[in-house]
Amino acid sequence: MAWRVTQRDIARMTGVSQTLVSFVLNGRDDDPRLKIAPETRDRVRRAIEATGYVADPVARRLAERRNRILGVFTYEPVFPSSARDFYHPFLVGIERRAEELDIDLLLLTSGRRQVLQRLRLADGAILLGRSLDRAELTSLVRSGPPFVSVGRRDDAGGPVPYVGADYASATAAVVRRAVDRGHTRLAYLGAGEGAEAWADRWRGFTAGLEGTGATAVRLGTPDAVRAAGVTAVVCEEAADGPAVHAVAPHLSVITLGEPTRAADPAGVVFTGIEIPREEMGAQAVDVLAALVEGRPVELQRLLPCTVTEGETLHEI
Repeated sequence: MAWRVTQRDIARMTGVSQTLVSFVLNGRDDDPRLKIAPETRDRVRRAIEATGYVADPVARRLAERRNRILGVFTYEPVFPSSARDFYHPFLVGIERRAEELDIDLLLLTSGRRQVLQRLRLADGAILLGRSLDRAELTSLVRSGPPFVSVGRRDDAGGPVPYVGADYASATAAVVRRAVDRGHTRLAYLGAGEGAEAWADRWRGFTAGLEGTGATAVRLGTPDAVRAAGVTAVVCEEAADGPAVHAVAPHLSVITLGEPTRAADPAGVVFTGIEIPREEMGAQAVDVLAALVEGRPVELQRLLPCTVTEGETLHEI
Protein backbone atom coordinates (compact mmCIF):
# COMPACT_ATOMS: atom_id res chain seq x y z
CA MET A 1 0.00 0.00 0.00
CA ALA A 2 3.09 2.25 -0.12
CA TRP A 3 1.83 3.91 -3.28
CA ARG A 4 -0.90 5.63 -1.24
CA VAL A 5 1.54 7.37 1.11
CA THR A 6 1.80 11.12 0.57
CA GLN A 7 4.20 13.82 1.66
CA ARG A 8 1.55 14.96 4.11
CA ASP A 9 1.57 11.49 5.70
CA ILE A 10 5.36 11.59 6.04
CA ALA A 11 5.13 15.04 7.64
CA ARG A 12 2.50 13.87 10.14
CA MET A 13 4.49 10.75 11.04
CA THR A 14 7.68 12.70 11.72
CA GLY A 15 6.21 15.86 13.23
CA VAL A 16 7.62 18.22 10.63
CA SER A 17 6.16 20.42 7.90
CA GLN A 18 5.30 19.11 4.46
CA THR A 19 7.71 21.70 3.05
CA LEU A 20 10.58 20.19 5.01
CA VAL A 21 9.67 16.72 3.71
CA SER A 22 9.79 18.13 0.18
CA PHE A 23 13.25 19.57 0.83
CA VAL A 24 14.51 16.16 1.96
CA LEU A 25 12.97 14.38 -1.03
CA ASN A 26 14.53 16.86 -3.47
CA GLY A 27 17.97 16.73 -1.86
CA ARG A 28 17.82 20.34 -0.67
CA ASP A 29 17.90 19.55 3.03
CA ASP A 30 21.65 20.15 3.37
CA ASP A 31 21.32 23.87 2.60
CA PRO A 32 22.79 25.59 5.69
CA ARG A 33 20.28 28.42 5.34
CA LEU A 34 17.44 26.01 6.19
CA LYS A 35 19.06 25.06 9.51
CA ILE A 36 17.57 21.54 9.55
CA ALA A 37 18.87 19.54 12.51
CA PRO A 38 20.68 16.31 11.45
CA GLU A 39 18.42 14.21 13.68
CA THR A 40 15.31 15.71 12.04
CA ARG A 41 16.68 15.03 8.57
CA ASP A 42 17.48 11.44 9.53
CA ARG A 43 14.01 10.92 11.01
CA VAL A 44 12.35 12.03 7.79
CA ARG A 45 14.65 9.87 5.67
CA ARG A 46 13.93 6.81 7.82
CA ALA A 47 10.18 7.41 7.45
CA ILE A 48 10.53 7.69 3.67
CA GLU A 49 12.51 4.47 3.53
CA ALA A 50 10.18 2.60 5.91
CA THR A 51 7.02 3.51 4.00
CA GLY A 52 8.52 3.03 0.56
CA TYR A 53 7.25 6.47 -0.40
CA VAL A 54 7.61 7.36 -4.08
CA ALA A 55 6.88 10.88 -5.30
CA ASP A 56 3.84 11.20 -7.54
CA PRO A 57 5.35 11.76 -11.00
CA VAL A 58 2.25 13.51 -12.31
CA ALA A 59 2.21 16.00 -9.44
CA ARG A 60 5.93 16.56 -9.81
CA ARG A 61 5.61 17.30 -13.51
CA LEU A 62 2.70 19.64 -13.00
CA ALA A 63 4.70 21.56 -10.42
CA GLU A 64 7.66 21.81 -12.77
CA ARG A 65 5.40 22.77 -15.72
CA ARG A 66 7.13 20.03 -17.71
CA ASN A 67 6.28 16.44 -18.58
CA ARG A 68 9.86 15.22 -18.19
CA ILE A 69 9.19 13.36 -21.43
CA LEU A 70 11.36 13.77 -24.52
CA GLY A 71 10.12 12.65 -27.91
CA VAL A 72 12.25 10.77 -30.43
CA PHE A 73 10.91 11.53 -33.90
CA THR A 74 12.00 10.19 -37.26
CA TYR A 75 10.99 10.83 -40.84
CA GLU A 76 12.11 7.36 -41.94
CA PRO A 77 11.86 3.82 -40.49
CA VAL A 78 14.98 3.86 -38.33
CA PHE A 79 13.83 1.91 -35.29
CA PRO A 80 15.81 -1.32 -35.36
CA SER A 81 14.74 -4.91 -35.55
CA SER A 82 18.14 -6.16 -34.40
CA ALA A 83 21.15 -4.90 -32.47
CA ARG A 84 23.11 -4.74 -35.74
CA ASP A 85 20.91 -2.01 -37.17
CA PHE A 86 22.70 1.23 -37.98
CA TYR A 87 20.43 3.31 -35.74
CA HIS A 88 20.54 1.02 -32.71
CA PRO A 89 23.60 2.66 -31.04
CA PHE A 90 21.99 6.11 -31.34
CA LEU A 91 18.93 4.80 -29.49
CA VAL A 92 21.11 3.10 -26.88
CA GLY A 93 22.85 6.41 -26.17
CA ILE A 94 19.55 8.28 -26.00
CA GLU A 95 18.03 5.76 -23.61
CA ARG A 96 21.13 5.57 -21.39
CA ARG A 97 21.40 9.31 -20.88
CA ALA A 98 17.63 9.77 -20.45
CA GLU A 99 17.66 7.16 -17.69
CA GLU A 100 20.59 8.88 -16.00
CA LEU A 101 18.65 12.17 -16.05
CA ASP A 102 15.38 10.55 -14.89
CA ILE A 103 13.65 11.49 -18.13
CA ASP A 104 11.12 9.34 -19.99
CA LEU A 105 11.12 8.84 -23.76
CA LEU A 106 8.23 8.90 -26.19
CA LEU A 107 8.96 7.13 -29.48
CA LEU A 108 7.00 8.76 -32.28
CA THR A 109 7.04 5.97 -34.81
CA SER A 110 3.86 6.28 -36.87
CA GLY A 111 2.69 8.98 -39.26
CA ARG A 112 5.88 10.83 -40.15
CA ARG A 113 3.97 14.09 -40.73
CA GLN A 114 2.73 16.93 -38.60
CA VAL A 115 5.65 16.78 -36.20
CA LEU A 116 4.75 20.18 -34.70
CA GLN A 117 1.34 18.99 -33.50
CA ARG A 118 2.54 15.63 -32.25
CA LEU A 119 5.47 17.03 -30.32
CA ARG A 120 3.08 18.78 -27.94
CA LEU A 121 2.96 15.46 -26.11
CA ALA A 122 6.56 15.97 -24.97
CA ASP A 123 8.76 18.77 -23.62
CA GLY A 124 10.90 18.61 -26.74
CA ALA A 125 12.17 16.19 -29.34
CA ILE A 126 15.24 14.48 -30.71
CA LEU A 127 15.05 14.22 -34.50
CA LEU A 128 16.66 11.09 -35.87
CA GLY A 129 17.16 10.09 -39.48
CA ARG A 130 19.26 10.91 -42.51
CA SER A 131 16.89 13.35 -44.19
CA LEU A 132 14.54 15.76 -42.40
CA ASP A 133 11.66 17.67 -43.91
CA ARG A 134 13.11 21.13 -44.58
CA ALA A 135 9.81 23.00 -44.30
CA GLU A 136 9.01 21.49 -40.90
CA LEU A 137 12.59 22.03 -39.77
CA THR A 138 12.22 25.72 -40.59
CA SER A 139 8.96 25.85 -38.64
CA LEU A 140 10.61 24.20 -35.65
CA VAL A 141 13.49 26.69 -35.70
CA ARG A 142 11.12 29.65 -35.86
CA SER A 143 8.37 28.72 -33.45
CA GLY A 144 8.42 25.07 -32.48
CA PRO A 145 9.14 23.34 -29.18
CA PRO A 146 12.77 22.69 -28.19
CA PHE A 147 14.45 20.11 -30.41
CA VAL A 148 17.84 18.68 -31.30
CA SER A 149 18.87 16.86 -34.45
CA VAL A 150 21.12 13.82 -34.32
CA GLY A 151 23.34 14.71 -37.25
CA ARG A 152 24.56 18.04 -38.58
CA ARG A 153 21.92 20.13 -40.33
CA ASP A 154 22.25 23.19 -42.53
CA ASP A 155 20.55 26.35 -41.32
CA ALA A 156 16.78 26.31 -41.78
CA GLY A 157 15.66 29.91 -41.27
CA GLY A 158 18.23 30.02 -38.46
CA PRO A 159 20.76 27.74 -36.76
CA VAL A 160 19.54 24.19 -36.15
CA PRO A 161 20.54 22.62 -32.80
CA TYR A 162 22.40 19.38 -33.51
CA VAL A 163 24.91 16.81 -32.30
CA GLY A 164 26.69 15.53 -35.39
CA ALA A 165 29.73 13.55 -36.44
CA ASP A 166 32.76 15.28 -37.94
CA TYR A 167 32.73 13.24 -41.14
CA ALA A 168 34.78 15.79 -43.06
CA SER A 169 37.86 15.69 -40.81
CA ALA A 170 37.87 11.89 -40.49
CA THR A 171 37.37 11.36 -44.23
CA ALA A 172 40.19 13.78 -45.03
CA ALA A 173 42.47 11.91 -42.61
CA VAL A 174 41.79 8.47 -44.07
CA VAL A 175 42.18 9.76 -47.65
CA ARG A 176 45.56 11.25 -46.75
CA ARG A 177 46.50 7.88 -45.30
CA ALA A 178 45.74 6.29 -48.67
CA VAL A 179 47.82 8.89 -50.49
CA ASP A 180 50.71 8.34 -48.06
CA ARG A 181 50.64 4.66 -49.03
CA GLY A 182 51.16 5.49 -52.67
CA HIS A 183 47.66 5.85 -54.09
CA THR A 184 47.58 8.66 -56.66
CA ARG A 185 44.25 7.96 -58.37
CA LEU A 186 41.24 7.32 -56.18
CA ALA A 187 37.52 6.84 -56.75
CA TYR A 188 34.71 8.22 -54.61
CA LEU A 189 31.69 5.94 -54.75
CA GLY A 190 28.56 7.83 -53.72
CA ALA A 191 26.40 10.88 -54.26
CA GLY A 192 28.54 13.40 -52.38
CA GLU A 193 25.49 15.63 -52.03
CA GLY A 194 21.93 15.72 -50.73
CA ALA A 195 21.89 14.81 -47.06
CA GLU A 196 24.40 16.76 -44.98
CA ALA A 197 26.18 13.55 -43.96
CA TRP A 198 26.92 12.72 -47.59
CA ALA A 199 27.98 16.28 -48.44
CA ASP A 200 30.35 16.36 -45.45
CA ARG A 201 32.02 13.13 -46.55
CA TRP A 202 32.58 14.47 -50.07
CA ARG A 203 33.97 17.71 -48.66
CA GLY A 204 36.40 15.71 -46.54
CA PHE A 205 37.39 13.57 -49.52
CA THR A 206 38.32 16.58 -51.65
CA ALA A 207 40.11 18.23 -48.71
CA GLY A 208 42.18 15.08 -48.18
CA LEU A 209 43.40 15.18 -51.80
CA GLU A 210 44.14 18.89 -51.81
CA GLY A 211 47.81 19.64 -52.43
CA THR A 212 48.79 15.98 -52.80
CA GLY A 213 48.87 15.76 -56.59
CA ALA A 214 46.51 12.78 -56.48
CA THR A 215 43.48 12.73 -58.77
CA ALA A 216 40.01 11.35 -58.28
CA VAL A 217 36.85 10.29 -60.05
CA ARG A 218 33.32 10.05 -58.68
CA LEU A 219 31.42 6.83 -59.41
CA GLY A 220 27.79 5.82 -59.06
CA THR A 221 27.89 2.01 -58.80
CA PRO A 222 30.32 -0.62 -57.49
CA ASP A 223 30.55 -2.24 -60.96
CA ALA A 224 32.02 0.99 -62.35
CA VAL A 225 35.25 0.65 -60.37
CA ARG A 226 36.69 -2.01 -62.69
CA ALA A 227 36.99 0.40 -65.60
CA ALA A 228 37.85 3.51 -63.58
CA GLY A 229 41.63 3.10 -63.62
CA VAL A 230 41.99 3.65 -59.88
CA THR A 231 43.87 1.85 -57.12
CA ALA A 232 41.68 2.84 -54.19
CA VAL A 233 37.93 3.28 -53.74
CA VAL A 234 36.35 5.37 -50.98
CA CYS A 235 32.78 4.20 -50.29
CA GLU A 236 30.36 6.85 -49.03
CA GLU A 237 27.92 4.08 -48.01
CA ALA A 238 29.76 1.36 -46.11
CA ALA A 239 27.39 -1.29 -47.46
CA ASP A 240 29.03 -0.77 -50.87
CA GLY A 241 32.41 -1.90 -49.51
CA PRO A 242 31.72 -5.64 -49.80
CA ALA A 243 30.31 -5.16 -53.31
CA VAL A 244 33.46 -3.32 -54.45
CA HIS A 245 35.67 -5.95 -52.84
CA ALA A 246 33.74 -8.68 -54.64
CA VAL A 247 34.12 -7.18 -58.14
CA ALA A 248 37.67 -5.85 -57.68
CA PRO A 249 39.45 -7.64 -54.80
CA HIS A 250 42.81 -6.21 -55.90
CA LEU A 251 41.76 -2.63 -55.11
CA SER A 252 42.11 -0.87 -51.77
CA VAL A 253 38.71 -0.09 -50.24
CA ILE A 254 37.85 2.52 -47.60
CA THR A 255 34.41 2.73 -45.99
CA LEU A 256 33.08 5.93 -44.43
CA GLY A 257 31.15 4.70 -41.41
CA GLU A 258 28.89 1.77 -40.69
CA PRO A 259 26.38 0.31 -43.21
CA THR A 260 22.94 1.95 -43.23
CA ARG A 261 21.47 -0.93 -45.23
CA ALA A 262 22.00 -4.67 -45.51
CA ALA A 263 25.28 -5.78 -47.07
CA ASP A 264 26.72 -9.13 -48.07
CA PRO A 265 29.59 -10.16 -45.75
CA ALA A 266 32.99 -9.61 -47.34
CA GLY A 267 35.11 -11.69 -44.98
CA VAL A 268 37.52 -8.78 -44.43
CA VAL A 269 37.79 -5.84 -42.05
CA PHE A 270 37.61 -2.57 -43.94
CA THR A 271 39.81 0.43 -43.32
CA GLY A 272 37.59 3.42 -42.72
CA ILE A 273 35.97 5.62 -40.11
CA GLU A 274 33.84 4.80 -37.09
CA ILE A 275 30.95 7.06 -36.11
CA PRO A 276 30.46 7.85 -32.37
CA ARG A 277 26.79 6.89 -32.60
CA GLU A 278 26.04 6.09 -28.96
CA GLU A 279 27.73 9.26 -27.71
CA MET A 280 25.86 11.35 -30.30
CA GLY A 281 22.58 10.03 -28.95
CA ALA A 282 23.59 10.69 -25.35
CA GLN A 283 24.76 14.24 -26.01
CA ALA A 284 21.57 14.99 -27.95
CA VAL A 285 19.67 14.29 -24.73
CA ASP A 286 22.03 16.60 -22.81
CA VAL A 287 21.47 19.46 -25.24
CA LEU A 288 17.71 18.99 -25.34
CA ALA A 289 17.40 18.76 -21.55
CA ALA A 290 19.30 22.05 -21.22
CA LEU A 291 17.06 23.72 -23.82
CA VAL A 292 13.92 22.53 -22.04
CA GLU A 293 15.19 23.80 -18.69
CA GLY A 294 16.40 27.12 -20.10
CA ARG A 295 20.05 26.46 -19.28
CA PRO A 296 22.87 27.80 -21.49
CA VAL A 297 24.24 25.10 -23.77
CA GLU A 298 26.36 24.69 -26.90
CA LEU A 299 23.68 24.26 -29.58
CA GLN A 300 25.80 22.74 -32.34
CA ARG A 301 28.34 20.00 -31.65
CA LEU A 302 30.49 17.90 -33.97
CA LEU A 303 32.01 14.83 -32.35
CA PRO A 304 35.20 13.31 -33.79
CA CYS A 305 35.02 10.07 -35.74
CA THR A 306 37.74 7.43 -35.35
CA VAL A 307 39.92 6.34 -38.27
CA THR A 308 40.10 2.54 -38.12
CA GLU A 309 42.84 0.41 -39.64
CA GLY A 310 41.61 -2.67 -41.47
CA GLU A 311 42.83 -5.11 -44.09
CA THR A 312 41.73 -3.25 -47.20
CA LEU A 313 44.21 -0.38 -47.59
CA HIS A 314 47.32 -1.63 -49.36
CA GLU A 315 50.72 -0.10 -50.08
CA ILE A 316 51.45 0.74 -53.71
